[in-house]
Amino acid sequence: MPTKIDFIGGNTRRCLMAMALPMIAAMFLNMAYNLVDSLWIGNLLGETAYAALTNSTPIILILTSVAMGATNGVSILLSQAIGAKDKRKTESLIATSLIVAIAFSLLVTLVLELSLPFILKDLNTPTETYDMAYSYLAIYVLGYVAVYLYLYFTAVLRSFGNSMFQAVAMLVSTILNAILDPIFIHFIGFHGSAIATLFSQVVCLIFMVVYLKKKKLFSLHITWFDKADVLSLIQKAIPSVIQQSIPAVSTTFLTALVSTYSITAIAAYGITGKLETILFYPAMALNMVLTTIVGQCIGGQRTDRAKDYLKCALKYGCLLLLILSIIIVALSRQLSGFFVNSSDVAAIVGVYFSIVGIGYILNTVTNSFLGVLNGFGKPAKSMLLMIFYYIVVRMPLAYLFSFWGFGLNGIWTAVLISHICAAVASIIVATLQFGTQK
Repeated sequence: MPTKIDFIGGNTRRCLMAMALPMIAAMFLNMAYNLVDSLWIGNLLGETAYAALTNSTPIILILTSVAMGATNGVSILLSQAIGAKDKRKTESLIATSLIVAIAFSLLVTLVLELSLPFILKDLNTPTETYDMAYSYLAIYVLGYVAVYLYLYFTAVLRSFGNSMFQAVAMLVSTILNAILDPIFIHFIGFHGSAIATLFSQVVCLIFMVVYLKKKKLFSLHITWFDKADVLSLIQKAIPSVIQQSIPAVSTTFLTALVSTYSITAIAAYGITGKLETILFYPAMALNMVLTTIVGQCIGGQRTDRAKDYLKCALKYGCLLLLILSIIIVALSRQLSGFFVNSSDVAAIVGVYFSIVGIGYILNTVTNSFLGVLNGFGKPAKSMLLMIFYYIVVRMPLAYLFSFWGFGLNGIWTAVLISHICAAVASIIVATLQFGTQK
């Protein structure tokens, strides 16, 4: 399959936008997909059910992050092989990575189904929400193979310069989930939402496979499997998985910490997480897009082009996030009412965004530089930065501020401080990497 976009010879802004805009659209559709569950559950079943969904969310985030990280590791290697115009390497990487993806996703599904009760207890899941959270997750996990393979195929397409179809597939899945959710919740109850989600995920994967087969966008033969590629895939995938999973681990930790306050606090934190996706997803999209683009530039030995794309991403990404941050901070209390009709919940949500607000622009800076490091083939450096960002700074500070009596506002302040530290650290490390590459 020929690349859709000439990243090395084409106009920087146009090439970036051609990749980033469909990717951001896909992210927002994914956000809408997840919001559907939250809106229907919160409005039809109330605060306790929404709190149960919040208790389930960290595990879902970790599962999704693992899939995104592993498939992003595939994208790093594929992008560099495509940029170097190495057809044999490209073909063997696709065949090998697909087999590994199927085996790994099946293994994760089995392990999670067996260990869910222990995980929920370790997350301090309240007794009144435990049964609902367990039933939701037990059904959701059954669809993990579909989620994983969907993300795998989108990563492969992205490596070739095709990000448009991801948006189309997400649109179909989101519409389907929006239609099925209220129906299933009405007739089955809380876990009906999980059944609707599972069905939508399977349909999304089928839609993707049919598209790939019909268009014949790239060749795939199992005989091209090369066990020598497995080690390379693991070397790139593990840091990428850890990199993507650490935010979810942090969210899990903070959810457990917030759970010690009240059901109202849990519900409010769940809403902030949903609203934050509006502010996080553009940055995540830039991270993945820059991974692909910079990977091709490095494969083609054009470091100068990689720097041009970074500057362009920072310029337009920060402008977009400035606008979105102002809107969310200003309207956070009102938006909270769409999920749960509670003034106490809305008050907590409003304070959260008033404290953390500026951090989302900094997060865009961080993700842009992390995408560049991934494209350079240095996901381990991005991983270490994420460990610093969340494990060294955010989680200990959140615990300490809470322990010292600053309450929920202390936790929110720790989140802001971690954004500041992450932006500074990522700029320094990526700048040094550019110097080394020269």
